[in-house]
Amino acid sequence: MSIYLDNSATTRPYKEVIETMVSFLSEDFQNPSAAYRDGLNIERKIKKAREDIAKTLGARSDEIIFTSGGTESNNQIIKGVARYNKARKKHIITSQIEHPSVLNSFYDLEREGFDITVLGVDKKGRIDIDELKSALREDTCLVSMMHVNNEIGVIADIKEISKAIKSFNEDIVFHVDAVQSYGKLRFTVDELGIDALSASGHKIHGPKGIGLLYVRRGVEFSPLISGGGQERGLRSGTENVAGIMGLAKAVEILFNGLDEKIEYMKKYRDTLKNKIVDEIDGVRINSFDDGVCHILNVSFLGIKGEVLLHFLENDDISVSTGSACSAKKPGSRVLKALKLSDDALEGAVRFSISEENNMDEIDEVVEKIKTHLSRIRKISGYK
Repeated sequence: MSIYLDNSATTRPYKEVIETMVSFLSEDFQNPSAAYRDGLNIERKIKKAREDIAKTLGARSDEIIFTSGGTESNNQIIKGVARYNKARKKHIITSQIEHPSVLNSFYDLEREGFDITVLGVDKKGRIDIDELKSALREDTCLVSMMHVNNEIGVIADIKEISKAIKSFNEDIVFHVDAVQSYGKLRFTVDELGIDALSASGHKIHGPKGIGLLYVRRGVEFSPLISGGGQERGLRSGTENVAGIMGLAKAVEILFNGLDEKIEYMKKYRDTLKNKIVDEIDGVRINSFDDGVCHILNVSFLGIKGEVLLHFLENDDISVSTGSACSAKKPGSRVLKALKLSDDALEGAVRFSISEENNMDEIDEVVEKIKTHLSRIRKISGYK
């Protein structure tokens, strides 16, 4: 039986999500923009899904825009806010450990003439608030920071970041990439002072190809996609009805008993970490105890993480060496930002837990790692 510990890359959809999607592909398949009864019925169901999802963020339903996923949501709000303000404000700020969809959006805008600031991070992956304050300018229109890093699981102090931004200028839009925190942390957008937020369906046991963008009332931006005016003209295109309803079902299931699920994942993350530390020599833990509940990044010294990954793959155990969106690029940009040694960089492996994992799986993974490390290190001459 396979063991899946790559839930930061994607999660297995809940059975009920698949069933819901099938019904909206086979039975309730009509276009929600149609004027006849069946179309209006689909439109009402989408409205209910939007309301239910908005409640989990403490938001209004008209502040939720459905997109194709986290990457589109990040591109939409970053480029949209910047381009809307380009005549008078052309400075934007982010950090060096953001998801590629954020950083590459910033670099795209830089080529369009925007002035970008990319803040460094400390050894835990956190920005310096004072450095952020120093970077803010009169022509700053946007700050974008991820809530939880997808490789090491560090949780940014979003509330303090927001305070620093808003005390300088309340009109600066603060966007948060919450792809790895939505459904893994309890928060509301008002509590943290968030103006815009991105989340993705396939990270929370929902379908791929669907995501959401929360945008606070009053925040103006230029749409990325033009067309028939769906999503209040902010994201045109016929709605992905099956995806939206699958996302809503995943949110319904996940947020029912969310606190218990978070504690469950944290328990197994900590158990995995403790067993690795207690039973294996030559390791460096790159995630911290105050990080998110589901991510554990470990460097196994004296080996290449990719080699261990493939040994585990032969045992039907799935792990990763970093972000799935950067898996084919050498070396983790995030771990380099933490200034890890070359040995630690090469040997890094990310484990990411879900509510579906159990103790037997954790035990087996650790035993397999011990066996393979002994063999790999013997070949490499590591002592």
